[in-house]
Amino acid sequence: MSAKPGLLLSTINSPADLKKLGEDQLPALCKEIREFIIDVTCKNPGHLGASLGAVELAVAIHYVFDTPYDKLIWDVGHQAYAHKIITGRRDVFHTNRKYKGISGFPKRSESEYDAFGTGHSSTSISASLGMAIASGLKEDNGRLHIAVIGDASIAGGMAMEAMNHAGASNANLLVILNDNGIAIDRSEGAMSQYLTDIVSSKAYNKFKDKIWYLLGGGTKYGKNTRAIVKQISNAAKTTFLQRSNLFEAFNFRYFGPVDGHDVIRLTKLLRDLKRIQGPKLLHAITTKGKGLKLAEKNQTRYHSPGIFDRATGKIIETESQEKLAPRYQTVFGKTLVELAEQNDRIVGITPAMSSGSSMNIMMEKIPERAFDVGIAEQHAVTFAAGLAAEGMVPYCNIYSTFMQRAYDQVIHDVALQQLPVVFCLDRGGLVGEDGATHHGTFDLAYFRAIPGLTICSPMNEEELRNMMYAAQLPGKGPFVIRYPRGRGVMADWKTAFKELSVGKGRVIRKGSGIAVISIGHAGNSVMQATKILIKEGIDVAHYDIRFLKPIDEDLLHDIFQHFDKIITVEDGTITGGLGSAVLEFMADHNYRAKVIRLGVPDRFIKQGSMEELHKACGYDIEGIVDCVRREM
Repeated sequence: MSAKPGLLLSTINSPADLKKLGEDQLPALCKEIREFIIDVTCKNPGHLGASLGAVELAVAIHYVFDTPYDKLIWDVGHQAYAHKIITGRRDVFHTNRKYKGISGFPKRSESEYDAFGTGHSSTSISASLGMAIASGLKEDNGRLHIAVIGDASIAGGMAMEAMNHAGASNANLLVILNDNGIAIDRSEGAMSQYLTDIVSSKAYNKFKDKIWYLLGGGTKYGKNTRAIVKQISNAAKTTFLQRSNLFEAFNFRYFGPVDGHDVIRLTKLLRDLKRIQGPKLLHAITTKGKGLKLAEKNQTRYHSPGIFDRATGKIIETESQEKLAPRYQTVFGKTLVELAEQNDRIVGITPAMSSGSSMNIMMEKIPERAFDVGIAEQHAVTFAAGLAAEGMVPYCNIYSTFMQRAYDQVIHDVALQQLPVVFCLDRGGLVGEDGATHHGTFDLAYFRAIPGLTICSPMNEEELRNMMYAAQLPGKGPFVIRYPRGRGVMADWKTAFKELSVGKGRVIRKGSGIAVISIGHAGNSVMQATKILIKEGIDVAHYDIRFLKPIDEDLLHDIFQHFDKIITVEDGTITGGLGSAVLEFMADHNYRAKVIRLGVPDRFIKQGSMEELHKACGYDIEGIVDCVRREM
């Protein structure tokens, strides 16, 4: 059952309804929206903290601008829940991130108000600039373009590239910097420190007050627009910490910092900014988790907290922690420290995912050898390559979906030079409610095309540990270890390291009817399916290939010599993955057999629970059992 909106929110079905309110009603509406988000997400988990912090920004933007004619892009979509609620999705917000419900991120096919799909960071300025240039080419010069970007996302290389381009244009572009000092983890790097300096500097605060006097104090732009803007520019040059302003250096007019939770002040300021042509940036200071005390206090944990108590905000554990298998992420983090204590050449790298990937364990234990480089996957890979070139052994942990952004660096900077970088691909396969932008379904296929890589995927925690151990041994070259989000299958997981034979699979069960070849965690579903089939008298052989590259040709020869029906199972796209590799082997060696590929079909998969998505894709336990039955 969906939560009930407040009196004001119940009247808002579109930005047109929002504009009917008086400015003095906006603070109350913001409070209602914030309460509504908390009411829904306490039972239907989502990205809570970022959206609570951006409520006033969403209300002010839709109140002042003419959306969807004016194009609004949210970067990243974590902060867009208030936007969704205002733009006609209030009554279906309880389906957010659910199977066949609305997406947790802005999505063009979902609403005309979602100008651009944003699940990955640092894309909004590029897309907004493209739209602004398109408007100019079509002589649609009245259209405005707004990009709302977080302080961590703006440090991404793509955002910097876009600002460099935009500053040399006359595009009617407004960038709103939502500065809360944190992405998922605390923001890192020089940009974060620079923004902190702006906020804490007395000179900046004086400058902020001057802008407010000029723009927000009832002043209306008219004939004196150019003179006022020039005065603002001169004020910036004389007050900014005795150094040039970064955004001004990109030829953006800079305004701020301003209180991002003062909705009335924001609306007045945005009205005046509408009248200024060209690229401009508004620096808004917000609090991630605003309105929920525990979320404000522990911003990392409440980025996406799961189910929590509405009254207290306390997170509710939905499963017993006793005798549970650990998460693959935990095994990675603890194993990395264990290896690093034995091998002083090992270093850890993550692009702003330290807690999610468990790199934070090494950052706490061996901080001088663990690096959070910020939201900068391309830099993370080439940084790792530089370390490897000087004899270090970098473990570069990047979520599979984000590794897509650094594909060129893997080829050009690592594989081509055969540098021993260990890529640990977290969140491989389907990831559940985050949906299409975050599923890690393409990694096996896109890495398999690159010469010189070793590609493997563990079926359980012990295998993950042994693969991590093997990767740091001399002479292994670039090494990819791909594992899923969530728990493994071994409660007693901390086993002694065993050296694996690279490129060798293993026999899980011998059989005579049908051979099932799996890779990675999906092999556990095959094991469960096999137990069901055996009880039915169906003899099934099961092989865990383990290494997709180099693939175990001896094992495949044995399989094709004894079976004429083969099923491959993988938690990734069947286009180019394990199934494709088996078919290629069959063709190259002139075998004749029927090969059925189970995995993610050749389409983008929407959001849902892992169980729902595996079933929809047909490689859950039931799907594997049904497939074998059909072929017997």
